[in-house]
Amino acid sequence: MIEIRNLVKRYGSLIALDHLNLTIQEGEVFGLLGPNGSGKTTAINCMLALLKYDKGEITIMGKPMRPDSYEVKKNIGVVMQNVAVFEQMTVRENIDYFCGLYKRDKVERKRLVEEAIEFVELGNYTKMRPGKLSGGLLRRLNIACGIVHRPRLIILDEPTVAVDPQSRNKILEGILELNRQGSTIIYTSHYMEEVEYICSRIAIIDHGRVLASGTKEELKNMIKTGETITIEAIVLDQVHLREIRSLPHVFDVSYEEQILQIRCGKAKHNLVRVLNYLQGKDIVFGKVFSELPTLNDVFLEITGKALRD
Repeated sequence: MIEIRNLVKRYGSLIALDHLNLTIQEGEVFGLLGPNGSGKTTAINCMLALLKYDKGEITIMGKPMRPDSYEVKKNIGVVMQNVAVFEQMTVRENIDYFCGLYKRDKVERKRLVEEAIEFVELGNYTKMRPGKLSGGLLRRLNIACGIVHRPRLIILDEPTVAVDPQSRNKILEGILELNRQGSTIIYTSHYMEEVEYICSRIAIIDHGRVLASGTKEELKNMIKTGETITIEAIVLDQVHLREIRSLPHVFDVSYEEQILQIRCGKAKHNLVRVLNYLQGKDIVFGKVFSELPTLNDVFLEITGKALRD
């Protein structure tokens, strides 16, 4: 579906994209992750031929992507983080307007508008203006406007920002349904649980380069973390912390507000060793949690940054 080769984009002395290479297969839900300033938005704008770049090639649907590649562009839907609808139009009028940019036949357009309204469950709000909608409903309107023409490729840039959990779930289920109906999805988000839930393959970028890519399982196998142990309501001194750090396969220990977090390598019986140590020292503790690696662990270990930095 998309092939990006050696893409370079500079803003003066700043290199936003540094020989970026990406391949996105048709039918994927592809997660594009990176900290703020990593180059995600620049890469998307270059894909859409909204930005000139200094070097490289972008091919979409087998054709070179250029500003005048209208046959390709009519098969792309874009839902950006900032809601882009007309405040003076009703919900239905907004969806119909955006559909009309791609579809001239009135009968077909009417059918597609009705299907989009039903898809995002806005049937009870069609006569309302955007200013009267809640944040979650406004996001769903934004999605309807971006997908009403049934594009083969849909780019979703943080579509669930600042929405309630119920609306977020509806949006995620809707994205999966779009994929089941045949659309390839590019998805960016700062919510790792969303990416883990819907994405079939993921790329992590920073400083305009791909640091790692693969399925969730492949990414998790790339990192050192095999298990994270969290113990609450525990009182420890520096001697205890030093001894815990020296336990086999422990490589990172944090302790704050009587909560101990231990990151261990890929080995068996990590939790047993930690509990045996605490019991041997007669240390009282509360709840104990053991978690396998998450995408948060992958992101932090690969980039050295928290996603929201």
